[in-house]
Amino acid sequence: MSDFDFIVIGAGSGGLASARRAASYGAKVAVVESGRIGGTCVNRGCVPKKVMWYAAGIMEEIRDAAGYGVRVSEPQLDWSLLRQGRDAYVERLNGIYAGNVTRENITYLEGEASISDPDRVRVAESDYTCRHLLIATGSEPTVPDIQGSELGITSDGFFELDSMPERVAIVGAGYIAVELAGLLNSLGSDVTLILRKTQLLRRFDPILRDTLMEEMTAAGINVVSSSEPARVTKNLQGSLELTAINGEGQTGFDQLIWATGRSPRVAKLGLERIGVRQDKHGNIIVDEFQNASVPGIYAVGDVTGRYPLTPVAIAAGRHLADRLFGGKTDARLDYEFVPTVVFSHPPLGTVGLTEDEACDRYGHDSVKVYTTRFRNMYHALTERKTATAMKLVTLRPDERIVGLHVIGHGADEMLQGFSVAVRMGATKADFDRTIAIHPTAAEEFVTMR
Repeated sequence: MSDFDFIVIGAGSGGLASARRAASYGAKVAVVESGRIGGTCVNRGCVPKKVMWYAAGIMEEIRDAAGYGVRVSEPQLDWSLLRQGRDAYVERLNGIYAGNVTRENITYLEGEASISDPDRVRVAESDYTCRHLLIATGSEPTVPDIQGSELGITSDGFFELDSMPERVAIVGAGYIAVELAGLLNSLGSDVTLILRKTQLLRRFDPILRDTLMEEMTAAGINVVSSSEPARVTKNLQGSLELTAINGEGQTGFDQLIWATGRSPRVAKLGLERIGVRQDKHGNIIVDEFQNASVPGIYAVGDVTGRYPLTPVAIAAGRHLADRLFGGKTDARLDYEFVPTVVFSHPPLGTVGLTEDEACDRYGHDSVKVYTTRFRNMYHALTERKTATAMKLVTLRPDERIVGLHVIGHGADEMLQGFSVAVRMGATKADFDRTIAIHPTAAEEFVTMR
């Protein structure tokens, strides 16, 4: 007999969700984790990031208050107090997660895991056997292999900063880069965002990435494009200088943040020893049911390289447990119409296909697009103005909505409901028949012409 029905390596969002669902069916479950319970999202990702984003938003609103006749002084940030509150909140979440594991009779094994055989895992010099093994170890930040790269930090290091950087360089063009650039700028840092190519958020619809570029520039962020770092040096005064491949330099920074991508956290598992297939980036290759290439081994979340989003990992993990232990033999996650939000300044959200993706899949003649651009009513009395832009990508002849994109004040909260409609197959006519809620920004989605 096996020690466990189900061993899960990784106590992040996907791993814990799968473990808890399996335990609810009566499975004997163990979770292995070498770091803090909760994984990247809780400890070094979306949760502490959102706290910082809220703080930055409050700073913006205080500055906007004068336009509404509210007299307040220039806001001053106490970074140490913000960090203290943020870290205490994360610690409370750690306790809640640990309590859930204990309450549901899941065995928690602390330490690095290595896989000896498809049904055998070693943790802290002890071996444990199982019928099913799930790898949910997530991903970790990558740093360019250039001279002086160790002088910078990653997003992990950002959450360990004792003080707010006065002048910071952020290298990257994805979620993490634009989120950190926006919140640090709003909190009061002098921010330079360095793009190795010409665009940020390259996989997003142009209406989102182009509008965000305009807004970030207007907010005072120095965006440097087509600059591939070649080396980093520190001068006698302690300031950092980045030199690009073309010889151009950016200098005077007291902090450098690498936001240049993430890699699957698999190095210590011993996957090559048991023949688990990986792609060229090291991601574990899985089929639509999360099966890896070795029977009895599965993977969910960032370690698979598919939609590195917490809710995706949670849903995939739960579906897997439903299939393995709940008798739902066809349970699997449908990866189409996955909504996502970037907590930039302003925030943006997207679900479905971009205009270019729709045209490539269905042909230009089959696609009809609706767009609108305006100033949110919030800015009617403020000196600061940010844009709101929206796009509906529809498919002829019935104009079924296959893509919905929005950037602007409140975009993060409005996307969830609209993503339900898109997933259900709503058409432009369905949106047109919906009564608008006035005055809101969201009403523009149901009044576009």
